[in-house]
Amino acid sequence: MSAAEQRLPQALAAFGLEGPGISVSRCGTGHINDTFLAEGPGFRRLVQRLNPAVFPHPDEVMANVTSVTHWLRRSIRQSGGDPERETLRFLPTTDGKPYFTDADGAAWRVYVYHDHSLSMETIDSPETFAEAGRAFGRFQRMLDGYPADTLAETIPHFHDTERRLSALFDAVRRDPLGRAQEVGEEIRFAAAREHDCGEALRAWREGRLPLRVTHNDTKLSNVLFDSETRRAVCVIDLDTVMPGFSIFDFGDAIRSGANHCEEDERDLSKVSFDLELYRACAAGFLEGSGGSLTAEEIAFLPWGAKLMTLECGIRFLTDYLEGDTYFRIQRPGQNLDRCRTQFKLVSDMEKNWEQMRLS
Repeated sequence: MSAAEQRLPQALAAFGLEGPGISVSRCGTGHINDTFLAEGPGFRRLVQRLNPAVFPHPDEVMANVTSVTHWLRRSIRQSGGDPERETLRFLPTTDGKPYFTDADGAAWRVYVYHDHSLSMETIDSPETFAEAGRAFGRFQRMLDGYPADTLAETIPHFHDTERRLSALFDAVRRDPLGRAQEVGEEIRFAAAREHDCGEALRAWREGRLPLRVTHNDTKLSNVLFDSETRRAVCVIDLDTVMPGFSIFDFGDAIRSGANHCEEDERDLSKVSFDLELYRACAAGFLEGSGGSLTAEEIAFLPWGAKLMTLECGIRFLTDYLEGDTYFRIQRPGQNLDRCRTQFKLVSDMEKNWEQMRLS
């Protein structure tokens, strides 16, 4: 029995989810948090244990999530939408606290389950990707005006691409496992784009990119779709909500979605950037943002795609050099293969750069 399963009865009691007629089962396929579905007469609740190794400061995570969802509910209501359907609603413990801390020091929370919804792991059409882009764009629009600098940076320097490259160079210098000699081509690829790594940060320092509330994990599976209409209804998994740049949310969606390969594909001939999917997501993102983005942000959206892909490749390469200590692997060399797919996508983007422009 896992630690989460051992402490689950404590958590259920803390939220008043115990007694006859209530059943609990594991839910979801996430690799970080433990999630359970509690069902009783007339209700469904998601009960979730935050991974303390990933989120050592649950008070900051929950303060961010609570504040942002309150803002979203107000914005959705003002626009004539349904806040019960279009964002998450967290429920307090029986003594009014936003989360419960178990005997192991892990934080638990509960939120209302979205009926008649589904999430998807793979993109089955440009229309699906456009819907996902629309949802993430709408997320930006609904949070326009939120004082982003008041949010805690729960993962410091998360998308500081300059710092990520510096960490790679440090790993190359230390070379703890003697792997640097076999990845010279990949190291040179990253080093050749050192100036690119600072493109967005320079624009922010010059006042050309505004700081916004960003999701920071905009993969397809973090959008709930209506199970009948297949329209996007809600953005989920808000644990990494932090101050950031809108172009990074757009870019991470492109990085993870505008291709047809596995993230660790070994045959690079199968890895290619799909311009049609890029354009579909971009159109949805711009429609969803509803004019809330500045002209400079729109002009920088292609840079978001390139930088998020480059940064992810740099992180995979750094982890490979350091012994695969951050990203979980199932086989030797997997992080290096992941790095190579990202760098191949960056190369494809560079070849299609003129066609990627949106303004």
